Amino acid sequence: MLADRVKKIKPSPTLAMDARAKAMKAQGLDIVNFGVGEPDFDTPEHVKEAAIKAIRDGFTKYTPVGGIDELKEAIIEKFKIDNNLEYTKEEILVSCGAKHSLYNIAQALYAPGDEVIIPSPYWVSYPDQVLLNDAVPVFLSTYEEDNFMLRPEVLESKITKKTKAIILNSPSNPTGLTYDRKTLQAIAEIALKHNIYIISDEIYEKLVYDDIEFVSIASLDKEVKNKTIVVNGLSKSHAMTGWRIGYAAGPKDIIKAMTNIQSQSTSNPTSIAQKAAVAALTGPQDFISIMHAEFDRRRKFLVDGLNSIEGVRCLKPTGAFYAFPNISKLYGKKAGERRVDSSLDMAMYLLEDARVALVHGEAFGNDAYIRISYATSMENIDKGLERIKEAMSRLK
Repeated sequence: MLADRVKKIKPSPTLAMDARAKAMKAQGLDIVNFGVGEPDFDTPEHVKEAAIKAIRDGFTKYTPVGGIDELKEAIIEKFKIDNNLEYTKEEILVSCGAKHSLYNIAQALYAPGDEVIIPSPYWVSYPDQVLLNDAVPVFLSTYEEDNFMLRPEVLESKITKKTKAIILNSPSNPTGLTYDRKTLQAIAEIALKHNIYIISDEIYEKLVYDDIEFVSIASLDKEVKNKTIVVNGLSKSHAMTGWRIGYAAGPKDIIKAMTNIQSQSTSNPTSIAQKAAVAALTGPQDFISIMHAEFDRRRKFLVDGLNSIEGVRCLKPTGAFYAFPNISKLYGKKAGERRVDSSLDMAMYLLEDARVALVHGEAFGNDAYIRISYATSMENIDKGLERIKEAMSRLK
């Protein structure tokens, strides 16, 4: 008999769609995959070389649970340079990806019945990680007309005596929004007033466009920093999704608790990947600007293409590598005998009839949208757009 907690969650919809698209491709079908949330660039050569050297040097044993000092020092330096934040090694925990960092936070902070505020649309794993720890996700709707930024007055209305934390994701998956300093300041003031924690997922920090300023909420002042756990990693910034290196920075007592939890689950992140991460953080960073420029080019092309489709409306994202078009005007229409009444209907129609894989907005908390990743080649984006346009034109 399975534990009740397992019944509360479902498989990751993004990973499920990616797996389905890859299975169809393996059958010989020509699938354009807009579903996956990982850079299509290769890991930089100097990072791979650092890993190879670690293997040859025999750096293949257990390390300290929370990460090697060399890597912690590199992370501390990164925070100092990029975010004007000061941390000690006792305030840093290296884990097996940012998702693991977030789960460690959930285990350390959430008690049964605690409420965790999650702005919607949200990354698919936030609610399930809350549920797995017997806490209660409280969704706070955000709107296209506000660029999907939460309204501070609505945030305050959601806070109760049971509220433990709020999860922020900037830049956002799936919407691509990037919070501005003024809104972050308002959120921080409310969090301090009600003594709730801020969990700030900043994994897309390096992918911000249009001269938008990226602000880590923890950098606003010392009081805010003391109530914030920052989560980041190398998957998106250095094309290292498979290396599984993420990290968290926060108050010493919380990081210590998270480290104890990690010691009883995964122990240390892979020794070899840790050495690669040191090279990623301390070595040449020109790779990031090259990748950023290409993502920016794709972003503009994709959004312009989506907005040229009748019935589709898409904000230009200011961060990450996702477009989040509103397709609700197409609901209730049919192509032959196939009727589209939801984002899942649209996703399945486009996969099965147009051979384009993407993720339905319902998985992210808003059924009016679909998520399209532009972490793929311009050739694929062009081909996928043409297929989407043709398929949507058939909906009458």
